[in-house]
Amino acid sequence: KDLTMSCSYFELLEGALHQINRLTHSLKYFYTGAFNVQNFPEFVAVGLVDDAQIDYYDSNIQRCVPKQDWMKNNTDDNYWERQTQWLMGTQQTIYFSLGINHYNQFELLVSPSVDLPSVSFLQKSSSSPVSCHATGFYPNRAVMFWRKDGEEIHDSVEILPNNDGTFQMSFEIDLSSVAPEDWNKYECVFQLSGVREDIVHTLEKPRIRSNKSNDNKWIIVVVAGVVVAVVALLGLTGVIGFIIYKKKKNGERRIFYLSFTVF
Repeated sequence: KDLTMSCSYFELLEGALHQINRLTHSLKYFYTGAFNVQNFPEFVAVGLVDDAQIDYYDSNIQRCVPKQDWMKNNTDDNYWERQTQWLMGTQQTIYFSLGINHYNQFELLVSPSVDLPSVSFLQKSSSSPVSCHATGFYPNRAVMFWRKDGEEIHDSVEILPNNDGTFQMSFEIDLSSVAPEDWNKYECVFQLSGVREDIVHTLEKPRIRSNKSNDNKWIIVVVAGVVVAVVALLGLTGVIGFIIYKKKKNGERRIFYLSFTVF
């Protein structure tokens, strides 16, 4: 706040408090910057004299208004217009400072809301790479890498949006040449802006989620729907049926066998 504005305030204070003994009084301003907070202004300024609110400004109304009768009675429209212009400038200064390094001009750390991720290991089949998958985190300033015996393994990892406003990312690693008993030497490390501690998960086989099937095994399934369809089509009085099929290892083709008995 410049000297002229400060003097204006204390001139008002002197006039309003002239009947009070000389004491030490305080004038404070508090600024709040909020981003992506529903139903709350992005910028709010509140002035206090001896911890009593004297005026108010926010980015929605874009106007500085008095909160004490003695302030209103001892000022004119020009004064409030000057206050409004000054606070609008302060608002832009804080926006600029937050955009650079997340500090305001008074060097107070601004901590945005942070959502930690859910981290899991995924593998399509026993011969596929293992993927470390993190989802549900916010903001989208994050780093993921693998680590083995303290050595970091980095690659370009894309951050993708989720439907709920959070984000997700995955990082695959090929362990086909690594003995299974050595897999637990690998760690997935996730670092999120605003969080001091790394999120570290050790790769353990029981924790790996997979959608692989029981390859090269015959499966017998009793299918009531097929039985009903055959009965309706052939007009048979009774049918007991089952399907036997084999799913090829590559998952691209199924061989079906249909058998039914009429009685």
